[in-house]
Amino acid sequence: MPSYDSILFNPPAPVARVTLRNTDTRASYSDVPMLIDSGSDVTLLPNSIAELIGLTALPDQAYELAAFDGP
Repeated sequence: MPSYDSILFNPPAPVARVTLRNTDTRASYSDVPMLIDSGSDVTLLPNSIAELIGLTALPDQAYELAAFDGP
């Protein structure tokens, strides 16, 4: 059972602490809190951590993040 985080999320939400790894360079960053959303279509990574491990966004891909109550 995942733990629920009431500090980062209101209302509390299920969060997993994960390790993100660049499969090309093997660079990694541990203990990243990630919201568990089994109904999502994509996974969003914190840009600051993606840059730390050398990941770059695909130039022809874009997503707009919106909350349930608007953008």
